[in-house]
Amino acid sequence: MTSSTPTAPDFLAVLEQAALAFQNSTANRPAAESVVDALLQAEKLAKQRSIDDQFSQLQGQWRLCFATGTRKIRQGGIKLKKGYYVPKLAKAQISFSTDESGAERIGNQARIGLLSLKFSGPARFQPKKHLLAFEFTQIQVCLGDQPIYTQAVRGGAEKEQAFSETSIGKLPFFAFFLIRDHFIAARGRGGGLALWVKD
Repeated sequence: MTSSTPTAPDFLAVLEQAALAFQNSTANRPAAESVVDALLQAEKLAKQRSIDDQFSQLQGQWRLCFATGTRKIRQGGIKLKKGYYVPKLAKAQISFSTDESGAERIGNQARIGLLSLKFSGPARFQPKKHLLAFEFTQIQVCLGDQPIYTQAVRGGAEKEQAFSETSIGKLPFFAFFLIRDHFIAARGRGGGLALWVKD
């Protein structure tokens, strides 16, 4: 009896194809169900292997390509909703960097036309657990590349100061299970899966 779930070598091919199709509109993109299956297979394999990923591998800008939502189920857990490719009209981007002191930072930006909304703040990567915890402490609105509004959020400077002492259990996080040169995949604290491509 055969299974429709991708095998270990196949799931990478599905995710590679999804990333390529997102970057190049002439390429055929895999069905959403296949991408979800491939993400789940990648996550399962990552839990079985010891992988020593580093924050430096995440650095740069990544565009959200594919995501799943979640819904609560009666038994108290969550269930993945159908996955979907993010429309190219709405540009959703995540970025990882280090500041002048070497501290890890995260940015999350949504752009429609010339208007963009960006949240940023401190981040903390735990290589052994593949967890990236973060806290958004600043919001910025830009018209083109020109900032037109900047404001501290969620306690701003105080949250920045307390971030390094805050336990991951109290912070939003991404659990990365696949980090490649041109795409990355993670499960968010809420349980949803996401695939980003290098921007």
